[in-house]
Formats: sequence, C-alpha cells, structure tokens
Amino acid sequence: MKINIFITLFLLVSFYGFSQDCNDILTGQVMDYHNKTPLENASIQIIGNPKIVKTDSKGKFQIPNLCPGVYELEISHPECTTTFIEVEVDKIAWIDIKLEHHLEELEEVKVVGDAIAEKTTSALEESLRLKTLEQYSSGSLGDALKELSGVSSLNTGANIVKPAIHGLNGSRVLILNDGVRMQDMEWGDEHAPNIDINATGSISVIKGASALLYGGDAIGGVIVMEQARIPAKDTLYGKSIVNGVLNGRGGNITTELIKAFESGWYLRGQGSYKRLGDHEAPDYILSNTGVQEIGASLQLGKQLFTWGWDAKYSYYNSEIAVLRASHIGNVDDLIRGINNGQPEIIRPFTYDIQNPRQEVTHHLGKLKFYKRFEGLGKWNVQYDYQNNRRFEFDVRRGERDNQASIDLELTTHTFSTDFKLDAKESYELQFGILGRFQDNFANPETDVRRLIPDYEKYDFGAFVTGEYRVTDGILVDAGLRYDFNRIDAKKFYQTSRWEERGYDQEFQDLIIDDLGTQLLTNPIFDYHNFSTTIGAQYTGDNSSVTRVNYALSQRAPNPSELFSDGLHHSAARIELGDLRIKSETSHKISASYQKDLNNWGFTLEPYANFIKDFILLEPTDAEFTNRGAFPLWEYRQTDARLLGVDAAAYINWSNTWMTDHQFSFVKGTDTETDIALINIPAANLRNKLTFTKPEWNDFEFSLESQYVFEQNEHPEDIMVFSPIQQQEVLLKINTPPGAYHLLGVSSKMEFPFKNNLKLTTGLTVSNLLDTNYRDYLNRQRLFADDLGRNIILQLKFNY
Repeated sequence: MKINIFITLFLLVSFYGFSQDCNDILTGQVMDYHNKTPLENASIQIIGNPKIVKTDSKGKFQIPNLCPGVYELEISHPECTTTFIEVEVDKIAWIDIKLEHHLEELEEVKVVGDAIAEKTTSALEESLRLKTLEQYSSGSLGDALKELSGVSSLNTGANIVKPAIHGLNGSRVLILNDGVRMQDMEWGDEHAPNIDINATGSISVIKGASALLYGGDAIGGVIVMEQARIPAKDTLYGKSIVNGVLNGRGGNITTELIKAFESGWYLRGQGSYKRLGDHEAPDYILSNTGVQEIGASLQLGKQLFTWGWDAKYSYYNSEIAVLRASHIGNVDDLIRGINNGQPEIIRPFTYDIQNPRQEVTHHLGKLKFYKRFEGLGKWNVQYDYQNNRRFEFDVRRGERDNQASIDLELTTHTFSTDFKLDAKESYELQFGILGRFQDNFANPETDVRRLIPDYEKYDFGAFVTGEYRVTDGILVDAGLRYDFNRIDAKKFYQTSRWEERGYDQEFQDLIIDDLGTQLLTNPIFDYHNFSTTIGAQYTGDNSSVTRVNYALSQRAPNPSELFSDGLHHSAARIELGDLRIKSETSHKISASYQKDLNNWGFTLEPYANFIKDFILLEPTDAEFTNRGAFPLWEYRQTDARLLGVDAAAYINWSNTWMTDHQFSFVKGTDTETDIALINIPAANLRNKLTFTKPEWNDFEFSLESQYVFEQNEHPEDIMVFSPIQQQEVLLKINTPPGAYHLLGVSSKMEFPFKNNLKLTTGLTVSNLLDTNYRDYLNRQRLFADDLGRNIILQLKFNY
C-alpha cells in the first residue's frame, strides 16, 4: 500500500513539474538593422525542431510551450542574410532580432542581354556580367566595355584601348578600381588604363555626370570596377583561365584563389600573364605590335555586417610595342603612309618588342575601414596610394636607342571619408570629403625636351547626395559637389615659344629665371568647380521604368592641356598646350525609357550635352624640328554640343533562342564654328543571335553582327608644307575610313567533375570573314588595316 502511494505521488509530482517547466513562451520582433522597421514573413526555427514560426505584419512572433534552457534559433527572411543566435528561455522571454536587410544589396536588376541595368537612380547604370568579363580575359577593359551601348573606344592599335562614353574619353571618363580612382596619366590619347581586367568581378558604367560621390569632373561618365562578394563561411575556392590567341600567336593565363572564414576573415590572391607577338591584318603582318603584361594583387581583411576593413596591393606592368610604320620621321613620311594604303614597313612575324614602344608600371595600395551604426547608417574611411611610372621609347640611333624619350613618374596620395544615412525607408542621404596630393616628376635625363613638366597638384572635394521616395513608383535624387584644384608647376619655355604664344604679355609674372634662350616659369593655377545633379525615376508598373536627369559638371584642365610643349614621341606629333585654358562646364540632359515584358524588352536613351569652353586637341599645321617635320596638334577651347541616342533590345523567341540588339549614335559639333568635333564615334549597330541548351552541358552558341557606319561629319583636312615637294599639300589626316561590317561567333560548354571542379570550354572567332577595314577611332588607321581574323580558345577551371 505504501509503495502504491509513493508511485502515485511520484507520477503526480513529475507531471506537475513537466507542466510547469515547459510552459515558457519566447516572444520577440524581427527588424531591419538600419531603420528598425519590422520584417514581415521572417522564419524562426529552433534548431532540432521541425516547426517554423512566421512573423506577422509587425514583425512579431511567439513560440509557446518551451522548457527553461538555452536554445539556438535560425532566423531567415527572403531578402536577408540568415542569422543564427542563442537565447536563454526562463518563463516569458522577449528578444529583438535585427537582420541584415541592407538597401544597397536589394537594388532590382534586370538582365538585358549581357548588360544589367540598375534601377536605382535617375542615371542609367549598366553592368557587365562576370561571364562576359571572362570572355574578354585575353583582351582589355576597353574591349569588354564596347559590349554596352553608348560605349566606344579610342585605340592606338589593338593593345592600347581607351574607353569612351557618349563620345567623350580621357580625363572626362573616371575609372574607379575597387574604390580607388585611377591616376595613371589618362590625358594621353595613347595612354590605356593600367588595369588587369581579370582582377575584377563586375564592371558598371554610369553614363553621365550624376554620380557625384565619385567625382564632379566625370563629364563623360564613370566606370566602376568592383570585386566579387566573398561569402562569410569557411571555404576555399578559385578559378584559372587559359586563353590561346591565334592573332598574335600567344595567349594569357590568370589564376585567382580565395580563402574565407565564417568569422569574416578573408584572403584573396590573383595573378595573370599575357604574351602576344605581332598582330596581323588580313593581308600583312602589323610589324612591332606585340605586348607583354603582368598583373598581380593581394587582398585581405575582415568583413562583418557591423564593421570591417580590408587592405589591398596590386601591381601591373605592361610593355607595348607601337606599330613601326606609324612612327613617322617627318611630314613626307606621314603623307606617304596615308597615300600608300598599306604600311611602309612590313617585316616577318616576331615576338620581339622593339622601339617605338611603351613600358608602364602601376602600383596601387589601399586601406579601408567601415562601421555601421544601428538605426543610422554606414561610415567609410579610406586611404589609397598609387605610383605610375611611364617610359616611351622612340626610334633613336646608337646608344640612345635604349634611352627613353619620355620618362614620367606620377605619385598620388588620397584620403576620403563618407557617411551614408539609410535608416529611413523613404529617403537616403550621403555626404563625404576627399583630399588628394599628387607629384609628377619628369626626368630631364632623356636628351629630349620634356613634354610635361614637374608639378604638384592638390585636390579637395566635398559632396552631398540624396534620394527621396515620393511614392512607391516615384523616386527623386539630387546632389551637389564642390572641388578645389591647385596645380603648382616648374616649367622651362623656349623664349621664342613664349613670345610666339603671347605669354610675354599675359604671364610675365610667372618667370622666375631668364636663361636667355630659355625661361624657367612657375605657373600656379587654382580652380573652383561646382557640380550638381537632379533627376527622377518613375516606375509605372512592373514592366517599365522612366528616368530623367539633369547634370551640371565642371572639369579643371589637366596638365597636358595646360603645359604640353614638344614632340610626343609615341604619338609622333608636336603637342602644344595653352596656359589660358580654363575649366569646362557641361550641361547634360538625359532620359531613358525601359520596358521589360515576358519575352522581350527594350531601353531607349536620348541625351544632349552642352559643354562651354570644351577643350579639344586637333591638328593645325606642321612644324620643323631638329628631328624633322611633324604634324602640330594644338589644344584650344570652344563651345560644343553633343546629341545622341542609345538603344538596346532583346527578344526571347523560345527557351533556346534569343536575340540582342544595340544601336548607338552621337553627333558632336563645335557650335562657335559650326564644324564637326574630332574623334566622335560613328553610328554603329550590333545584333546577336544566341542558342542555349542547358541539358547539353550548358551549351551556348552565339552569332554576332556589327555594322559601323562611315563617319560623315568630321573636321576638314589641313594643308602642310612638304619639304620634298617644296609646296603646300593636302594632308588627309581627318578623313575617316569607310563603313564596315564584321561577323563573329562564340560558343561554350561546361563539364562538371568531382569535388566541385568544373571545366568550361569556350571558342571565340572575331572578324570571321577576315574583312579588311579601318576604324575612325583607331589612331593607326592612317597607316594600316585593323586586325584580321582572330580565334581564341579558352579553358576555365573552377575549383
């Protein structure tokens, strides 16, 4: 009897204890970390328990019938990073959960062919997908960007490619490389960006000057190169790409390896090497057109949601041969080169890189720190360092053949900081400041008159930009920026040149030493520039977006435009700057309409750019030197107007067939003289047919057609004196070549293996029909045809 009573009491106590201990309740709320707005439909699950609880419209949830103890929760949301947290439950517990629901990562994107149009502000931004960048692994940044409508290039042969946006290039196009504005003497027509395209994960192009946080002088636009996001988990992965290139009989290899940790630490290493010999036109060798490039970068850091830092170093070296036939000795050489129809110098194929040539080395270092403040925003602070060393080698006699004709070293230090207020759902505000110091050293030991002098340059900038969402469909944005620039130079002028330019009347106070035939001067110029933008975006429904934007931007003249004075050897011309040149001012109005339906879509973007005091470099005459007679190119200012339109469309005809179409047109006019501007790209039309079959190892095949119209608006040719003919002759230096049509094909397949190893094979054939053509924006068009057929075989290993 006593035993039965004891058992009954034990069971009652146990039942009572169980009931008491497992009646606890966990309640809480899931919110956005930035603005603390509730997140509806977030999932909360106790690890080990299959039951999932959802948050209500106020972000609240409740989990009943819990025993006291410590539980691990998994919290997820469709637009957030999944989070794991531990919580101790004792009776009734409340917990606030904040998820990474960052607005920067929620921007809607729409794939239009190979471009991605970002629907964020009133400026149209387009990006290239990683697979497109990998296809151009053996090419250059300028080659890849021509995939986008409205983007062209100014070439010096096949290896020197400068991007141009809406007809503008050089100092008017800003290149941001992983948060660092490139400082690599972009003022030269034959100075390509010192960037390894294999070191970037994505490239975006902002057409216009509305991206004020990057710079107020980007009258043409901004090219933003960013690294691929590294996952916050324990992993080791990478890729290697090998390209075999027929035209040039060489290739390149690039490798990237990334180690990431769940704690947020990461390490990234990348390296590439390219070697090509002489390129070939359809009918002859383009003698002395080889190239050798080496690129490497190392990056490490720690990235958490609330804070993080990273440090980066990159190295880039290129040695580029310049077409031997394009290096003239005098005006008569230029006349013969233009009239002959083919290069005067054609030699057997070689890998040798001979004079004339360029050798450029670029070092870049960066330190960056960021911190997020709950319910407020994100703070960034960054220091970066760049060193750019440029050698240009002329064809010279004897021992001086290995002595550079131009030897420039540019060192840049930049400090910047900004704060982004994104805690409110209806608006976003960002402001920041920048300071930069630059030192240019022009080595006098070249036995050649220095083209660019020694100078120090100081920059200071401050900006504020904002976005305000009026309604769900209307977004307005605006910004204001101020930039101060000071150039402090030390330059020698020939007394005859000083007087010929009229400087003795206006700039006599700049002279610090009179050496008789030469004057040592100390020009110090200050520039105060303001830029602003205002625009709106209207989303009418889920399939259309309309944007309008106005941007006012000012750009101070670069040192080349002010101080150039002498023979630019790799350009084979005499260039003259002008101390009177002042800042140019751009008023750009742009609009775009984007429509995306189930199986087709298009984008139409007209624009008008009115530039006051537009700075241009153009041929005016010929001048005699002790090296011979050379074309004289002079900088001048005028008022200009650029009108254009970009259009793109795609059609998905079926699950396997699709087409892409692009058309770009721009017209540039000197409004003071009513003549066409020099180096404005011709209208061009691109069409691509693509067949995909995922079940065939992701097989893809494309046929592309590119038609470039003849540029029928150009400056008049000039008359020059021929020493041989002893008379004035017409030099057809501005006459453009005819229209041309090119075909190309590409294909790829993927082959997966064990342990996440995947091999992707690709084959690309450009100028399929081996067409003879010359491009108006290729500076070597005066002397030789462009590239003939080229076949590239690519092997990519993902591991």
